[in-house]
Amino acid sequence: MPSTDSRPTSAPPHSAPGGSAPGVPTARHAPGASGLLAAARASLRHAAPALLAYAAVRLTGLIALALWAHRRHHGVWPILAAQWDADWYLGIADHGYAHHLGDAFDANNLAFFPLYPVLVKAVAVLTPGSRATTGLAIAVGCSFLAAWGVHAVGSHLHGRRVGVLLTVLWAALPVGLVEWMGYTESLFTAFAAWALYAVLTGRLLWAASLAALAGLTRPTGVAVAGAVAATALLALRRGFSVRALAAAALAPAGWLAYVGWVGLRVSRWDGYFAVQRLWHNEWDGGAETLRRMREVLARNSSPELFLIMVTVTLLAAVVLYGLSVGDRQPLPLLVFTGMLLLIVLGSGGVYFPRARFLLPGFPLLLPLALYLARASHRFRTLFLTAAVLGSAYCGAYMVLVWPSAP
Repeated sequence: MPSTDSRPTSAPPHSAPGGSAPGVPTARHAPGASGLLAAARASLRHAAPALLAYAAVRLTGLIALALWAHRRHHGVWPILAAQWDADWYLGIADHGYAHHLGDAFDANNLAFFPLYPVLVKAVAVLTPGSRATTGLAIAVGCSFLAAWGVHAVGSHLHGRRVGVLLTVLWAALPVGLVEWMGYTESLFTAFAAWALYAVLTGRLLWAASLAALAGLTRPTGVAVAGAVAATALLALRRGFSVRALAAAALAPAGWLAYVGWVGLRVSRWDGYFAVQRLWHNEWDGGAETLRRMREVLARNSSPELFLIMVTVTLLAAVVLYGLSVGDRQPLPLLVFTGMLLLIVLGSGGVYFPRARFLLPGFPLLLPLALYLARASHRFRTLFLTAAVLGSAYCGAYMVLVWPSAP
């Protein structure tokens, strides 16, 4: 694709003074609480088409799941709210964390970061229904905040059409159903997207605060912290700034706080990493990833469909990162997605959830969104229709046929 068409820029269109996309005012123009609310309302109106499209994509997937589940005599709610990782988070909300490291594999809940179960426990006190219902409601609500943030980043860099397309592509990922499950991906993507948007619009302390919250949500929060801290440290080259220095220190604080707390809880400095070893999650530089890819693509005569989808997703992510570098995306996006890929591809842990682990890496979809924005209306419609229907099928297959966690 021609770089002159797809090259992102941190400068806004001329119709959007002040460094934001058209129709998205910044806090510099609206100081104070009332000004921030006005800016949020304007931003929400600007993102409305993207959010409606996001809802349509996810509802299509939900309908497909409901129809398939009905034929198999399964209930939809337990699948979405109370299985696999959702069950672990609900257990933490109910009973707290383990006090000791132990030696049982895949059994220590200290591997799961705390912010989501804390939110579930806190909100459940104020709302009717079970904690599982509360957790699912939080995940769905956060998915819309995430979609809003995804649109904000795409719209800021390339205009409203690309922002909408980026949101739809993120919603239509093969594992997009996870966005409406009792998992942390929606909450984490919301923090990541808005942290990146804050960086792109020069709000380093906001970005660092969101990065710290991302670091309390998932292990890959360190990728958000890396993107924010790198930007803040580079800003110091233009001159000393207390704000930039504070942002660089604050960004990794959430991740470091939880890792440090786990070490204190199990009485060893590498406590969190010892827990990860009990879950078979050790860094091996990608050796296990390559072995599993060869097994799926070359050695297994009848590989599982879900594993094929995971493998294709990982390979596509690498290609898209190369295109992102070629398009000269802003540094924060490249650092975030680069670190995310290093963590996911370099892990020696379980293979099948890795497409889900990449779900927050929405900037990887920017080259595709840019291409679709320039494509003919017919091609764009056919491509997005196929993506949405494929996502609906993959999501239902993932939770109804695939026997392990998404």
